[in-house]
Amino acid sequence: MNRVLIVGAGGVSRVVVHKCAQHPEIFEEITLASRTLSKCDAIVADIKNYPRPIKTEQVDADRVDQLVALIEKVRPDLLINVALPYQDLTIMEACLQTGVHYMDTANYEHPDEAKFCYAPQWALQKRFEEAGLLALLGCGFDPGVTNVYTAYAKKHHFDKMNRVDIIDCNAGDHGYPFATNFNPEINIREVSAKGRFYKQGSWIETDPLSVKHVFDFPHSIGPKDIYLLYHEEMESLTKHYPEIQQMRFWMTFGQSYLTHLKVLENVGMTGIKPILFEGKEIVPLQFLKRLLPDPASLGPRTVGKTCIGIWVSGEKENRPKSYYLFNICDHQECYREVGAQAVSYTTGVPAALGAKLILTGAWSGKGVYNVEQFDPDPFMNEIGDWGLPWEETFPNCPTFEDALYPGTI
Repeated sequence: MNRVLIVGAGGVSRVVVHKCAQHPEIFEEITLASRTLSKCDAIVADIKNYPRPIKTEQVDADRVDQLVALIEKVRPDLLINVALPYQDLTIMEACLQTGVHYMDTANYEHPDEAKFCYAPQWALQKRFEEAGLLALLGCGFDPGVTNVYTAYAKKHHFDKMNRVDIIDCNAGDHGYPFATNFNPEINIREVSAKGRFYKQGSWIETDPLSVKHVFDFPHSIGPKDIYLLYHEEMESLTKHYPEIQQMRFWMTFGQSYLTHLKVLENVGMTGIKPILFEGKEIVPLQFLKRLLPDPASLGPRTVGKTCIGIWVSGEKENRPKSYYLFNICDHQECYREVGAQAVSYTTGVPAALGAKLILTGAWSGKGVYNVEQFDPDPFMNEIGDWGLPWEETFPNCPTFEDALYPGTI
């Protein structure tokens, strides 16, 4: 009997629980745990047609002892971590102490530093290997599906990948002047950080949001401003595909979002260092998070689509080749199915499918893995049926730069 323990009760968790419940033949027992039990109960209350009760538990994911006690109580075959990235290491430690397989959707980030990297998790390779356990990192969309897309492109379309551009567009509208589509603290830290891209073996830094182009997205989404950011999947993809000469990550932002963000930065509200306020220490960004709309509440009012994909330029049989692989996801369709907007949906669905592939043995191993290290075909064969169909095109233009609007380079 396959038992899963899902830790975290935000928007992504809602999707993961719904998707696992849609497949009771794989996920035979589900337990959902979070610091706030009422959030778990609210998610479970919306689940229909699952043949067995979904259990809920309270746990502080910052505390290894509480996690160990919960794991020993539930005895899961796999723990799905959709809590905060600050908690990755404590949850992985608890899995090591209890002999349970682990997976997450985002790599570790220290709460006191706006920087994320895989190094602390990769450092646990030997311990997971010696324990005979699998730890799968970054099985969301980006990272996650974008990694699988890259592996699929290499396996089926390229002898050599020279350039890879990851393009993430959220063309949705939630109607608020300023709100974030996932955890505000993580979102703002990510966007406010310096950009980085990989070129010929080196990482090149740029000022935050200083590099902008215009890309024409498919399915009537149309031209949108895209900004260069640093994103974690580039770290693992350039490690596992050293042939890549250049890799960049792009994301769309509306002008209202950028204007509000700049004002908040200027007045210090995006700071992550504690300040003294009326005799108590507070972190400005955490205070701001409490003032902003909960991303989990955006589903009913968000309309429009997302488009996330990769553009690869390389060689096949000594001839140049370009390849664009992407997914289109509709916010309102996601809400009708699981009660969440598309940003949560595109992260939660791959996590649930990745969990299935682990439980069925389609993806297996001992140690710490990123998703591109596994065969992409089992994932690509099923992800469309799970709600995220993919499309591929073979553009005539030789590079991603050639596809950008003239004059924006």
